[in-house]
Amino acid sequence: MLRLTPFLIYLAAGFAEIAGCFAVWLWLKEGRSAWLLLPGLASLLLFALLLTRIESDSAGRAYAAYGGVYITASLLWMRLVEGRTPDKWELLGAMVCLGGASIILMAPRG
Repeated sequence: MLRLTPFLIYLAAGFAEIAGCFAVWLWLKEGRSAWLLLPGLASLLLFALLLTRIESDSAGRAYAAYGGVYITASLLWMRLVEGRTPDKWELLGAMVCLGGASIILMAPRG
């Protein structure tokens, strides 16, 4: 059975992490206001809180599975926020990473 709740939590965490890091990017790389760091920090806090909502007996396992979703969220961000379309290799890489994340997250454990 497909469990969407962890994926949605990971996806929300991914967007929160990327938004926080993007605030720093805008400040340092594009010369935007340092005031962007305040919502950026709030976004990074939300990211950390969301990851604690994942049911796992190990933080490392939760973070490892998150990695694949983060890559996918990054490509979605690139498309939706930056207006750049991922190429076929980026999409293939994201699918491979999602497969790995699924194995980590949904493997039967006793």
